[in-house]
Amino acid sequence: MEAGAGAPRPPNFPRSRRNPATIAGQKRRVTPPPPLPPAPLPPAPPERPRLRRAAFLSLCLALGLGLLLLMLRVLAPGGWTLWEGVLLAAWLGTLPWSCLCAGNALVGLALRLRHAEPAARVVPQLLRAAPPPPRAATAIVVCLRNEAMAGVLPPLARLLDGLEAAGAGHRFTLWFLSDTQEPALAAREEAAIAGFARLRAGRPVAVRYRRRARNTGFKAGNVMDFLDRHGAGHEFFLCLDADSEMSAEAVLRLVAVMEADSRLAIVQQLIVGRPARSAFTRLFQYGMRAGMRSWATGQAWWQLDQGPYWGHNALLRVAPFRAHARLEPLPDGSPILSHDQIEAVRLHAAGWKVRCLPIEAGSLEGNPPTLPDFLIRDRRWGAGNMQYWRLLRLPGLTPMGRWQLAQAILLFLSAPLWLLVLVAAVLNAATGGGAATPPGALAALLLANWAAIHAPKLAGYLELLLRPERAAAYGGRRAVLRGALAETGFTTLLDPVSLASKALFLLALPFAGRTGWQPQNRDALGVRWADAARLLRAPTALGVALMAALLAAGGTAWIWGLPFLGPLVLGIPFAVVTADPGFSRRLRRMGVACTPEEGGARRAAQSATRRRRISTSSK
Repeated sequence: MEAGAGAPRPPNFPRSRRNPATIAGQKRRVTPPPPLPPAPLPPAPPERPRLRRAAFLSLCLALGLGLLLLMLRVLAPGGWTLWEGVLLAAWLGTLPWSCLCAGNALVGLALRLRHAEPAARVVPQLLRAAPPPPRAATAIVVCLRNEAMAGVLPPLARLLDGLEAAGAGHRFTLWFLSDTQEPALAAREEAAIAGFARLRAGRPVAVRYRRRARNTGFKAGNVMDFLDRHGAGHEFFLCLDADSEMSAEAVLRLVAVMEADSRLAIVQQLIVGRPARSAFTRLFQYGMRAGMRSWATGQAWWQLDQGPYWGHNALLRVAPFRAHARLEPLPDGSPILSHDQIEAVRLHAAGWKVRCLPIEAGSLEGNPPTLPDFLIRDRRWGAGNMQYWRLLRLPGLTPMGRWQLAQAILLFLSAPLWLLVLVAAVLNAATGGGAATPPGALAALLLANWAAIHAPKLAGYLELLLRPERAAAYGGRRAVLRGALAETGFTTLLDPVSLASKALFLLALPFAGRTGWQPQNRDALGVRWADAARLLRAPTALGVALMAALLAAGGTAWIWGLPFLGPLVLGIPFAVVTADPGFSRRLRRMGVACTPEEGGARRAAQSATRRRRISTSSK
């Protein structure tokens, strides 16, 4: 459909073929009921995207100018050396990301403090959403590949139970889309889903299963193949990963928002971490959660209808997605790995809306349980995002669409630039170039740059501390402060290791072979010293070498380098300790970095224990 056309009409889908992997007892395909006629809705107020984007750009330029002036105060005294020139050039490359972090955080914090319902200020369709049950039929799509089904099925059962309890089950169908290739794993997967389907036989939400013989195009190809073969009769589909967990309330809210605007193609909900057993995951996602609230709210304010898509925990409109988001291989024949953002960008170009809904309740995912798993996932994402270089000049993209791709590149490109800043700073100090550096200006620059990069998390913590009613779900303001301090210490050790690992990987990427998309480790396992040493030997050696150079130079340079080089030297024990089951249990018992979901489950368990005691004592 061309941009500017009227409300989208579903294309003529090919007739759905009978799937040989369909579960026994559910071979008859149930066609969802047709959607009811929509109720008239009031017009949305004007949002003035050009004015908002100009204001946001001005804010970022002002932040960048302030940081640049601080940097010049640090480097200019005593004249310029070659290494200071290299340092400045590399640091300027990191500046857009730093300003973007700070700008989104400030706008998001202002909106979240000023308004009781900040999400409605950036997604006005929320105000016009009709109460359930929904009118349209929705497919719940769960993408699988070599997954342990014992962790996949329980959250889905809770979601289906909630939809049926809300009287909306008849509008949904659950589809398992499998790309599992190994026969034994596929057999266990199919048996688990067959048992799940038998338990739910005769209930409103039908359960379907299909498995591809070849996983062409990875997840994106799996989803598009499903839409081509089985999308008929569904107006929307909810895309979930194997580790996704969504509540019925959240799903029904997404459907209502989508139904409130016929030009809306994707509604991406904010995603937070599921309660975790490992200390690494617990601390990482506590900070990620705080940061994403302000980041997503601020970003949604100025990106408006050209927002992001993160690949899961999102509702999508079948017709435009099928028409415009079909991904061809790259010129060298390799598939696009990071499919989600280019799918959103193509919908922007076709005149469809993509909105991010910054509500965290009821939308969760799993995160890597250990530092090695985290670094491996980052490498996979980095390889995918670097493919966007080849897509930046695609014809027909909107300016915001090109910026979305550039922003995804910057997320990873900043890592080798920061590594270059660090190496240049060390070599400058080792050759006597930093003798005239004013210590006060240097301290101010380091603190300001750190605050800019971590501004989303700082804004998220500040929101909770200033709004006690919001902090209550986290255990109160004292618990929030304790979690924030623990997470900040954790991140201080994590960031240098993460940046060095990404940087070294990206520097080697042009010389590596074709990158694939491997299944993730989702279990909370410990890390052996040998495994940590094998993965982190390069960052550790880099940290030792740079620290030795600073110590050899004499003076206080090594003290300034300690916050950056110390974590590199300690990367191996950091990986082992944060995955240690005993350390993880102690953090859980102490309630450090406790999330609302974990706190709610703990309170429910304590309440059930009290009821059992009362019942026992009354007998």
